[in-house]
Amino acid sequence: MDEARASPHDVIKVRSLFVSDVHLGTRGCQADKLIDFLRHHDAETLFLVGDIVDGWYLRSSWYWPQAHNAVVQELVELARRGKRLVYVAGNHDEFVRDYVGSTFGGVEVVEHAIHRGVDGRDYLVVHGDHFDLVVRHARWLALLGDFGYRTALASNVWLNRIRSRFGLAYWSFSSWAKLRVKNAVNHIGRFEEVLSSEARRYDAQGVICGHIHHAAMHDDFGIRYINTGDWVESCTAVVEHHDGRFEIIRWTEARPHRMSGEARVVPFAKAVA
Repeated sequence: MDEARASPHDVIKVRSLFVSDVHLGTRGCQADKLIDFLRHHDAETLFLVGDIVDGWYLRSSWYWPQAHNAVVQELVELARRGKRLVYVAGNHDEFVRDYVGSTFGGVEVVEHAIHRGVDGRDYLVVHGDHFDLVVRHARWLALLGDFGYRTALASNVWLNRIRSRFGLAYWSFSSWAKLRVKNAVNHIGRFEEVLSSEARRYDAQGVICGHIHHAAMHDDFGIRYINTGDWVESCTAVVEHHDGRFEIIRWTEARPHRMSGEARVVPFAKAVA
């Protein structure tokens, strides 16, 4: 992986990075792309917004290739270089919650964080699983859904092998299918509304989360809602630039696709009015 390190001319200096739902320990994890993304962005602070390691899957079937080790080594190297790393616990890595309040090798472990953005907003940074009724009240259903989800992810692997042979870009069947199911779309909308309400409870003007594997940024509920997406389907993360702009970046084989969402974002004064 050292040979693939980005040239200094290709590295973008940013204030903060927000990454979630990496799911190390699963076959769907796109570890190589994440490492490439991290090496192209020099951030002062990296927020790991939950489900970085998939403890659910590892308990049932051990899978840990060298690429997943390389992600951990990359994170350790960032901490060694003096970067701030904040690990927000999720549901698939819920074992991390036993260490909330601790710091390991420069990595702060928290249940949630408040991030003061350059744009003047306070952002609640939280994974989001506490606000998913399926995860909270029907764990068996969540586990069943997780099995079906992994099956859909497996289809992504062989489908994109075929697509790559024809020179086509990466495409996620599981993500496409999820957004065509009415109940899933309604669930996403409800999740966004509840997370926005939770941000208000903390007197924050924004929320940055993960969990539902659906990258988004908008002010639909009077709060700046930002979801980082994931690194198994969409390969998305959120970047905070030094000028205060937040940007969703999709990191695929093709040129990175930037989804700033500025057309849908209202001014700060109006958002908190």
